[in-house]
Amino acid sequence: MRCLTLLVFLFLVVPVMAQKPGNFPPGRVVDLTYAFGEDSVYWPTAQPFKLETDFEGITDKGYFYSAYRYSAAEHGGTHLDSPVHFAKGHYSVDQLPLDQLMGTAILIDVTKQCAANPDYLVSVGDFENWEKQNGRIGPGTIVLLRTGFGKYYPDRKKYLGTDERGAEAVAKLHFPGLDPAAARWLTQNRSIKAIGLDTASIDHGQSTLFESHRILFDKNIPAFENVANLDQLPVKGFSVIALPMKIKGGSGGPLRIVALL
Repeated sequence: MRCLTLLVFLFLVVPVMAQKPGNFPPGRVVDLTYAFGEDSVYWPTAQPFKLETDFEGITDKGYFYSAYRYSAAEHGGTHLDSPVHFAKGHYSVDQLPLDQLMGTAILIDVTKQCAANPDYLVSVGDFENWEKQNGRIGPGTIVLLRTGFGKYYPDRKKYLGTDERGAEAVAKLHFPGLDPAAARWLTQNRSIKAIGLDTASIDHGQSTLFESHRILFDKNIPAFENVANLDQLPVKGFSVIALPMKIKGGSGGPLRIVALL
């Protein structure tokens, strides 16, 4: 009888104990996501976020009920650019491995350079200077670039360089981005999971060829854009979880991104 009891314990109780989740890692959680609303920043040619009411109020049965519907372009607010956005046949949003969207992260701060030049390109030198002070960027790192432009969000005039909409407004965009030479350096010399920044595009506002997008996405490296609260992060020693809406075949989508300090 004792043997039978032991067998029941081994086969039924032990597996359940093994599945018990551990404690969540201690530390501070920083929300790097802007709330989506009427003021969310979208590309001048993109459909902005719109929330409409299906029902809000007291039902005929006497209880409160609310339900809404939303519409928007894929690329706006805090969002993810998937590689297929600029690289045919590469990962769409739903195909990105989850492991690629979470992990150890670093912050490269170029706020001083961008304050003096709204069209600043984050350079190879900026990455090399970071490494001189903090060590080599390790394999599987998520890289975040702080330009300082997050302080302007959602003021389109200050954040984008223009508050105009339509195709003609695109030529008037002015904000920092990643130098294509630096994008190429990253893909050829380091092995990063993803990259993000606090502007509307990984390419700077005056880009017409979107070379940084193309270089990164050709290697299936996604980009996070319009990332919030980068001023609350250290230069290293934190992790990031960045989960986009899982749009089948999507070239991008709304992103909920957090940092764990």
